[in-house]
Amino acid sequence: MVSTRSTTEPRTLSAELPHITPGQTVRLQGWVHRRRELAALTFLVLRDRTGLAQVVVKPGPAGMPEVPPEETTVEVTGVATANPQAPGGIEVTEPVITALTEPAATPPVELWRPALNASLPTLLDHAPVTWRHPAQRVKWELAAASLRGFRDTLDRAGFTEIHTPKFVASATESGANVFEVDYFGRPAYLAQSPQFYKQQMVGVFERVYEVGPVFRAEPHDTVRHLAEYVSLDAELGFIEDHRDVLRVLRDVLAGMVAAIHEHAGPAVELSGAEIPVVPEEIPVIHFRDALKRVGAPEDEPDLAPEHERALGAWAREEHGSDFVAVEGYPMAKRPFYTHGWSRPAGPSEEDRWSNSFDLLFRGLELVTGGQRLHRPSAYDAAIRARGEDPAAYASYLQAFEHGMPPHGGFAIGLERWTGRLVRAANVREVTLFPRDLNRLAP
Repeated sequence: MVSTRSTTEPRTLSAELPHITPGQTVRLQGWVHRRRELAALTFLVLRDRTGLAQVVVKPGPAGMPEVPPEETTVEVTGVATANPQAPGGIEVTEPVITALTEPAATPPVELWRPALNASLPTLLDHAPVTWRHPAQRVKWELAAASLRGFRDTLDRAGFTEIHTPKFVASATESGANVFEVDYFGRPAYLAQSPQFYKQQMVGVFERVYEVGPVFRAEPHDTVRHLAEYVSLDAELGFIEDHRDVLRVLRDVLAGMVAAIHEHAGPAVELSGAEIPVVPEEIPVIHFRDALKRVGAPEDEPDLAPEHERALGAWAREEHGSDFVAVEGYPMAKRPFYTHGWSRPAGPSEEDRWSNSFDLLFRGLELVTGGQRLHRPSAYDAAIRARGEDPAAYASYLQAFEHGMPPHGGFAIGLERWTGRLVRAANVREVTLFPRDLNRLAP
């Protein structure tokens, strides 16, 4: 029967039903995932945050009760009944169904179908609803587990979580590709990264990390770029060079993978995600050698996407690794705060290279990291070499004037990481509410 009254029974989640003793009264709350109306009965499949539950509705004295439309939120009180064909072997019979809201409108896609066969524009235009599909929501469950692993690994390694401003007075990495905003009548910018602030906090805590949004006003309408994305940043002091940073990054990735296995096993199975094995030591190739391997000109300042894919294939074939780090990017391609090449066995033209790296994951740039400058005199020279006045960076440079250790860090793009796990063709498929060149809603 359908009721408008609720009971005081404790709530039972769908995933708990298999552990309920048959004959016990249970109270479920969730969404009407599907209605299957047969001649003699109706199956109501209820969905909550833990999964699906089957409810059997039979005619009463007044006939067959009406089951609310799909996606209506409901409460169901009934009897746990053994049925080998039901999810987990338990279904709910003799139900009292309480609608918790008005009847729901028809969803833009059929959320009860096993596969979500909708175009990307449809998914994005109706994201608040399409993310309800079990095959869609597991993508973010993978991301959420990854975040948990990121934090847990760094917490155990003595890092302190920080949160830094997203309104900033100057560009972090360059004067271009920033969003300018009116900040009480004066210009400000949305932060391209927390770089300046996390470096300053190394002078306080030695080891810090942040999870937060970053903003890039890059006019790229590609499958790998977003105007706003989630950056997983870390910075640590008292290092020898960028290889120390890479070792911490390796441990973080291993922690993220372990957290996925521990906390998102069902999401891995449902999504078909390919969870990588993080090697004990990530393969490293120098930028100069990487150019030779992919057949690029030796004066190329950066790796093109096709170069990244070729290096990813090489790492898989040569090292059995989904990861490869390309170190020693040209100084001309790195931000002014990047430390120059200092490894004793480095290549010729050491002044051309940097103590920095990009980490490629399955042929796609996932992480940028490296060692930073830490001496005030080095910053003065680097900023003047750009034709700028160090006074413009006074608030940033004060930390270095008062003593900073050799330090470095990295930043992981969460959406790119998740996208590679599920082999998404477009990073927007794993972004809750993408912001790009064309999209500002929902």
